[in-house]
Amino acid sequence: MAIIVNLDVMLAKRKMRSRDLAQLIGIAEQNVSLLKSGKVKGVRFDTLEKICEALACQPGDILEYRPDESAKD
Repeated sequence: MAIIVNLDVMLAKRKMRSRDLAQLIGIAEQNVSLLKSGKVKGVRFDTLEKICEALACQPGDILEYRPDESAKD
């Protein structure tokens, strides 16, 4: 997938655990885990907003676009 989720990096930078983030933004810890692993098809803007607010970051700090190498052929 061309979209990389760097939520684990931001959590480490902020010295915050997934459990704490989940409680702050009001979603299940399992959903934070799925988001961290990139196993989700999408994320709601309101959830992204809450994550950015809790981690004091920008959406671009969490989501990154990397072109698919296989798509270049």
